[in-house]
Amino acid sequence: MHTLPFGQSGRFFRGNLHTHSTRSDGRRSPEEVCRFYREMGYHFLAITDHFMERFGYPLTDTSTFWGEDFITLAGAELHAGRTEIGELWHILAVGLPGDFAPNLSGETGPQIARRALDAGAFVAAAHPAWYNLGEADVLSLGAIHAIEIINGISADHNDRLESWYMVDRMAALGNRYSALATDDAHFHEHHADLLRGWVWVKAEELTPAAILGALMAGHYYSTTGPQILDLQVFPSNRISLRCSPIDHVVVTGKGAEAVSLHGNGMISAELSMRRWNSPYCRVTLRDRHGESAWSNVIWFEG
Repeated sequence: MHTLPFGQSGRFFRGNLHTHSTRSDGRRSPEEVCRFYREMGYHFLAITDHFMERFGYPLTDTSTFWGEDFITLAGAELHAGRTEIGELWHILAVGLPGDFAPNLSGETGPQIARRALDAGAFVAAAHPAWYNLGEADVLSLGAIHAIEIINGISADHNDRLESWYMVDRMAALGNRYSALATDDAHFHEHHADLLRGWVWVKAEELTPAAILGALMAGHYYSTTGPQILDLQVFPSNRISLRCSPIDHVVVTGKGAEAVSLHGNGMISAELSMRRWNSPYCRVTLRDRHGESAWSNVIWFEG
């Protein structure tokens, strides 16, 4: 329960942690990308251009584009070595220092992930469904923080928007990762990769250090629309929540374990889990438009 953000002090900040610009293969300049998200009401953004030799290993300094109630985080999408099926690794790293070194000779995905972790970054396995990432691949990355469960550009690129299967499978095996929704926006004309997924992070203040600390602690939730205003899990295995209007609440656990509640325009709900046998759960909210919000996986002990 310690990862639930709702009882933490501070406030919620909206952010996107996976975005590209003209520094790699995006269609808008870093300044234009920052302006777009600031005008859309986001509080923070990470431009994560492809950290590759052909793009000059970009780590774009976007601090000059900060505005009232809007900051940026330094990040990149890292690539090194090959996955189990021979695909180039895609690893999201947010909070990288400006002197993060280019790829080392013969470096693998797990090795560059380790370097990013050692440099103090929040590290996530990017879009598993998009390129058929396997369980062994994720485990090989070591103590990364998260797995990307919504990747906006994947919806129109290859119809693989969602990767919750990987977080669920990892949890069933006892491995703990938080879950991350992003746009992966490239601003392509024919791809609806904007405003497709984001996070609400609970932090004491809107600073890079506070946001990164909250992300690493799992003090956030992901959404494609609905808002979770409060979520509590009680020792009696009862879940209580308040939210924006939704029609469905589903609590899922290990294997086929699940309970659900359905109605029209619910703004609060309570669900009993008296016969629950799973050591964890996660909560999904879905509204009348088919958009969803998700808690991170909630572990009952440890």
